[in-house]
Amino acid sequence: MMKILKPMPQNPKPMLYICSNFLKSMDKKTEEFYERLKVELDLNNPIWPAEYLFKFIVPTDPEKVRRVEDAFDCMGAVIKTTQSKTGKFTSVSVDVQMKDAQEIIDKYIEVSTIEGIISL
Repeated sequence: MMKILKPMPQNPKPMLYICSNFLKSMDKKTEEFYERLKVELDLNNPIWPAEYLFKFIVPTDPEKVRRVEDAFDCMGAVIKTTQSKTGKFTSVSVDVQMKDAQEIIDKYIEVSTIEGIISL
């Protein structure tokens, strides 16, 4: 299934607040991972904004899939979901324009609160 979500209004402050609070509770290893990822994203994408493909796997639960989709609502994202053969898991691919590496990191942090999610 594919969905196209409308562009987001220009008011990112609430999400930045959520992510900054999450960072405060993050362990050192996770914090270092996101720091390395940001450096790698900036090296591989010297020009921003850029298209980015997020890939996630979540347990097949309509609420969890909806929460992933909602995280990208109003961003103009193209979202594709595919259920596994057993039906236990759903892959969610999100193709979306991101303004910079930090916005990508913030999205990963935001969806990491969804129980059982795996970010690829």
